[in-house]
This record gives sequence, structure tokens and C-alpha cells, in this order.
Amino acid sequence: MDDDADLLSPQEAIIYAMVLTAASDGSITGSELRMIGRVVRTFPMFDDFDEEDLVGVAEACGGVMAGPEGLRRVLALVKEALPEHLYETAYAAAIEVATADNSLALTELRVMELLRDELAISDEGAAAIEHSARARHMPVVLD
Repeated sequence: MDDDADLLSPQEAIIYAMVLTAASDGSITGSELRMIGRVVRTFPMFDDFDEEDLVGVAEACGGVMAGPEGLRRVLALVKEALPEHLYETAYAAAIEVATADNSLALTELRVMELLRDELAISDEGAAAIEHSARARHMPVVLD
């Protein structure tokens, strides 16, 4: 296990996954930031996480992303810090962020693919998580 991963809790690792996803297209939108906060407030795994630490964790992730091999490094840290039973939870949280602004850039899709591969999420599992997120974010369209 990597020494840096020892510094990440599972909650921090999932925040890293969300920040990586949000930043993958070059900017983080307000809706993506709000979704990261919503995930932290509503996913049971964050019940004992101090929301006041969210900004610091996100900034730390940004620092890793800006370093050498930033994308690959964040992916490795996420995997190393998470127990296997939380891999799908991390992917679901990242998908929530990716779909928050109702548009997916090619870079976001690529990061989601890399995260899915890094965490060995099955095609069937990924499809179910993605379908669920699309259903939750579907806007009401009036004819």
C-alpha cells in the first residue's frame, strides 16, 4: 500500500473520485460542487465525516491532480484507500457528479471509464449505476 493512501480515509477517497470527475473537463461547475456537497450530506458512509473538512480534502485532491501523473495518481489513491465493497459506491458518487449538470464532456466519460477500470466495476454494474443516475437527474419536460 502506498504511504500517501494511508492518509486517505474511504470518505476522502470518494471525495477524490468526485473532484477528479468534476475537474476532468477543465472546470468545476456550480451544480457539480453542489452535488459533491449533496453526496457528502446524504450518503450514509459520510455520516461521521465532518463536512467542514470537504474543502480541504477537495483542495488536497487538486494538489495531487496538478502533480506528476495526477490523474493516474488520484485513481491509484482512490483504489488503495477504499475497501473493495465501496468501489461501486465511489463509482456511484462520481456518476452523480458527472450527471449533475446534465451534460457529459468526452473527458468526463473518459475519466469515468478509467475509474470503472481502476475499480474493476463490471459492465453490468456500471450500466445499472449509470441508468439510476440518469433517471434521478431527468428533467421534467413540458410539451
